Amino acid sequence: MKSKICMLYAAYATVLIILSSTLETVFSSSSDPEAGIKFLNGGCSLYNVSSFSNFNRNLNATFREIRAEISNGKHFVTTEQLSGSDPVYVMLQCRDYMSAAECRACFDAASVQIRNCSVALGARVVYDGCFLRYERSSFYGETTRDANREYCGNRTTTSASTTAFETTVAQLAGDLRVVTPRTNGFFAASKREVAGASNATVYAIAQCVQTIDSLGCRACMDVAFSNIQKCPPNGDGRAVDSGCFMRYSDNPFFADNQTMNLKPFLETGSSSKKALIGGLAGGAGLVLLLLVVFFVWFKSSRKRKAAPRGDILDATELRGPTTYHYKDLKSATNNFSDENKLGEGGFGDVYKGTLKNGKIVAVKKLALGQSRRAKTDFESEVALISNVHHRNLVRLLGCCSKGPELLLVYEYMANSSLDRFLFGGRRGLLNWSQRYDIILGTAQGLAYLHEQYHVCIIHRDIKPGNILLDNHFQPKIADFGLVRLLPDNQSHLSTKFAGTLGYTAPEYAVHGQLSVKVDTYSYGIVILEIISGIKSTELMNDPGAEYLLKRAWNLYENDMHLELVDESLDRNEYNPEEVKKIIEIALMCTQSSPTQRPTMTEVVVLLKSKGSVEQKLPTRPPFVDLEQRVHPDKSTSTVSSASNATVSITEMSGR
Repeated sequence: MKSKICMLYAAYATVLIILSSTLETVFSSSSDPEAGIKFLNGGCSLYNVSSFSNFNRNLNATFREIRAEISNGKHFVTTEQLSGSDPVYVMLQCRDYMSAAECRACFDAASVQIRNCSVALGARVVYDGCFLRYERSSFYGETTRDANREYCGNRTTTSASTTAFETTVAQLAGDLRVVTPRTNGFFAASKREVAGASNATVYAIAQCVQTIDSLGCRACMDVAFSNIQKCPPNGDGRAVDSGCFMRYSDNPFFADNQTMNLKPFLETGSSSKKALIGGLAGGAGLVLLLLVVFFVWFKSSRKRKAAPRGDILDATELRGPTTYHYKDLKSATNNFSDENKLGEGGFGDVYKGTLKNGKIVAVKKLALGQSRRAKTDFESEVALISNVHHRNLVRLLGCCSKGPELLLVYEYMANSSLDRFLFGGRRGLLNWSQRYDIILGTAQGLAYLHEQYHVCIIHRDIKPGNILLDNHFQPKIADFGLVRLLPDNQSHLSTKFAGTLGYTAPEYAVHGQLSVKVDTYSYGIVILEIISGIKSTELMNDPGAEYLLKRAWNLYENDMHLELVDESLDRNEYNPEEVKKIIEIALMCTQSSPTQRPTMTEVVVLLKSKGSVEQKLPTRPPFVDLEQRVHPDKSTSTVSSASNATVSITEMSGR
């Protein structure tokens, strides 16, 4: 009996396998793997990665993961590999109307094509059926960019009435513009017969990337709708942007079962929108004729007057800062209200702002005055800073120089600055793993500024208040490059002094000697603060009290490193030898002679290496006595000249 049951199950399984194979053959035969592999555009960043082997390893890993995901039926994938000095963020989007085989074929073509960018640190390719992009920093929330454009076919529609065809395209694209942000998955496909033309139909789809919200999708659809209207009477056209895609054709390019009923999504629209759609659909004689005449004139006028634009990719990562209107930033920050104020810094106040597309940003009002030099150099300097891309550096999105104030627009960091977690209301919340990540990430960001960007940028004011934390408590350095904007009269000796006493290297604070080792010194102080939870300038009224650097050195000399560790840390969370090594690295960074301090790239290597740093023992750091040691508030304020404080350096030579 048991053997008969087994035989029945085996026969049943065989039938299922045959049936499954048959169905797979049927469905695969209906799809064309070559569909959608029409190359539209591609481009590369002008800057190269620092380590090709590391970059190539990361890129290969992301491509393997994407292929595995689309083999499981996914049409939209984001993935990243963040190891080493050249992280990779990648996005693939196949059009939802494509089959799994078509999506795989399109990705295969795109992944080969994008390799033509070789060692570029950013690139993307656009096909009819898919879109593939990689960058060294996250771009997933990007919706639209200046290089958006349309791609029009090279044949005129076969419809008997080109005017009616143009009207139908405008109607259908306009409906998709409204519907797509309201759908689950941000995809809509539909078709519509051309009025008065037998056997003439317009087919169209619209799609947004799934990493943006509905407001961002709508903003992208608005731009795509405007661009695609330049294509009729061409028989097909496409509009491409960083966050969306729109396409129409007078030939079917998706299956009938992909078509959706748009009406339920349009019913929630405004009455004016309904009236416009109704008027166009009803075809009221004279009114419709006037509208069509105006539409054709307007379209042809735009074609004649439109300035030539580069491809969608010609500015990958290098498009420069977005220029914002002052009134838009004023509205976004609720007139720079105190409720929106995020903090105050040496270069100005920072406000939280919500742009019209829903994106949250940080807006900095620069306290630079309105000097001729500030106005003249502002945009060129901002363009330099905005092209700095690294996962440990706050992204500068754009600026505004046309209003009454100079404004900078940055990406918003939800967890604010590191000092809140070390000395403020959230003190003690960071565990050792998070603190180590902040120590390492800050070093990597500085190494990029000093040695990997095409222009060496010295920050000059590294401190916890200028280290911001993202949602995952990863550090991002803020305010880099801003000292370049200081007016000439805010200078110290032959350099512009901008720093915070207690963090600034003595040779810079006193003698104005500037080098990348100034940042190295400040970074060493920050390490000690992260480990101890003590502010470097947290001095007691007792004139004999040790401030942080002096205390750390004395503990090091007596092999009592661990006495410096923040008591709020769980001793089971960290390896004592690892902590001792990092304290020694901090002391190496704060050595008296700048030439003895390691470069930030060397610091990164030391942090990642196993074992101690005994072969590179630190020498005694310089000890700074501040006249205001009993007034910590004064000693921690950002100054523009060292003459604002009395500073004496002792033991500069290790006495």
